[in-house]
Amino acid sequence: MLKVKRVYDAPAAGDGYRILVDRVWPRGFTKEKARVDEWRKDLGPSGALRKWFAHDPDKWDEFRLQYRAELEKAGKVPDLMRIAERAKKGDVTLVFSARDAEHNQAVALREMALGR
Repeated sequence: MLKVKRVYDAPAAGDGYRILVDRVWPRGFTKEKARVDEWRKDLGPSGALRKWFAHDPDKWDEFRLQYRAELEKAGKVPDLMRIAERAKKGDVTLVFSARDAEHNQAVALREMALGR
């Protein structure tokens, strides 16, 4: 199963393999506290896209299109598909630091990985 979760929420055994998908490390967090197995900053949106989006729900659809285009241009889609394959074998949680739990890169990555 492929899940998403805020890094600020307590890690749980059901999270399985935890992948941080932020380009920048969450403020005030140590690696021990974050308890991530992998940090894939290369899967996070560019600074320019992140700033443009600013977690504005009205920009969500366009953000997802531009984000997918960034990942495709950078050759990161196969990496995302490997994460999806891993999630078929066990729990994987994409961890993010945004306050908005519905409109963020982890949600977009999950949708892309699941072919939505």
